[in-house]
Amino acid sequence: MNNFAWMRKIGATNEAVAVLNDQPNLFVNFLLVLAGLGGQCLLIWYIHFATLKPEQARRKNDGKKSAVNTAKAGPRRK
Repeated sequence: MNNFAWMRKIGATNEAVAVLNDQPNLFVNFLLVLAGLGGQCLLIWYIHFATLKPEQARRKNDGKKSAVNTAKAGPRRK
């Protein structure tokens, strides 16, 4: 039975397809590792987002320059 014959179309060698047909758990493990890494990335992003300090969060800009933005510019040099 050639369950992984479709992988030849995306560039897998005949030997790789034979190994996957013999040991399909390798492919399942690969998919589980990718899902786990994706889940960890989402968790890290959520922790980063949830622990932002209020001054770090983006604020809506009403089109006005705030005193903080003009103070950072500093004096002009000639």
